[in-house]
Amino acid sequence: MKKHIAVLAGDGIGPEITDGAIAVLNKIGEKYGHEFTFEHRLMGVCAIEATGEPLPQHTIDRCLASDSVLLGAVGGAVNDPRINNLPGHLRPEAGLLKIRAALGLYSNLRPAKLFPALAGACPLRRDLAERGLDLVVVRELIGGTYFGERGRGEENGVPYAYDTEKYSVPEVERIARIAFELARKRRKHVTSIDKANVLESSRLWRETVHAVAKEYPDVELTDMLVDNTAMQLVKNPAQFDVVVTSNIFGDILSDEAAMITGSIGMLASSSLGATKRGLYEPIHGSAPDIAGKDLANPIATILSAAMMLRDSFDLPEEAKAIEDAVNKVLDEGYRTADILSEGKTQVKGSEMTKLIVERI
Repeated sequence: MKKHIAVLAGDGIGPEITDGAIAVLNKIGEKYGHEFTFEHRLMGVCAIEATGEPLPQHTIDRCLASDSVLLGAVGGAVNDPRINNLPGHLRPEAGLLKIRAALGLYSNLRPAKLFPALAGACPLRRDLAERGLDLVVVRELIGGTYFGERGRGEENGVPYAYDTEKYSVPEVERIARIAFELARKRRKHVTSIDKANVLESSRLWRETVHAVAKEYPDVELTDMLVDNTAMQLVKNPAQFDVVVTSNIFGDILSDEAAMITGSIGMLASSSLGATKRGLYEPIHGSAPDIAGKDLANPIATILSAAMMLRDSFDLPEEAKAIEDAVNKVLDEGYRTADILSEGKTQVKGSEMTKLIVERI
């Protein structure tokens, strides 16, 4: 199999972690007889410096010409003078919204799984951690508040700003079906998250999800308000299987679920639309404070590459080989700084990649 992958390494630790994923994919290609080619393009602060915009059209065009896209991370430090005074549409984060829209990626899958070897890193009580954590957040990706009408104005001399939450029935239907289809392959339970006691958009969301649920009588559906969900994730995370929710709620809740696993540096994600071409990225940020120090944990990006093999390239055996290698390295006690615990062996990010490659 030959596949062409666009690589948007981005900023901060992005180049380090995407290098790790590329090394793993090359090993998979060597072992299983596949040929992966990689094309690096600009996105984020690096693109702003080079072209004046966070996502140049040429980058979009090359992503559309690829079989899938591997993304590292974008963004600068809090007080980065290169971007501090830029308008919203020219900030690096705007590139993320633009690439998702350009590729038609409307669903974001974020698995949150507590690896047995990392149970000690879970911040929850031991009895809660021992119940396990294995859920997937299915986040609607190109609608809602992040893509709604926004602006600023002045009323009676007082400045104001607004952002609009808007969803259509088809937008909710397609993300709900992805959640129900996924649940059929897992434990057959979907939790739909909304704020239907307050928001009209959430009332439409709930009505639509329930209508879609009739197509899946074998899958149990539970509604939960977003504030209660935030509480339940730290009270009893084992109750969740597939969680489906809006763009903004999914953004927040998936980060909370990530930290319950012990480190946000462990969690991968995939963004998909109507085609097999996807965008694969770790859910952590660019961490500019540790960039270039070889401290970044590459596992989330490596697991994102495994998701690419399974979801876009239909290579489940190869994906499992990567996941098994990650598990083996963790079982052997190797840790990057973010997941280090007493009695374990600390390694640099590049060394973690090397260990995983050797065990494939």
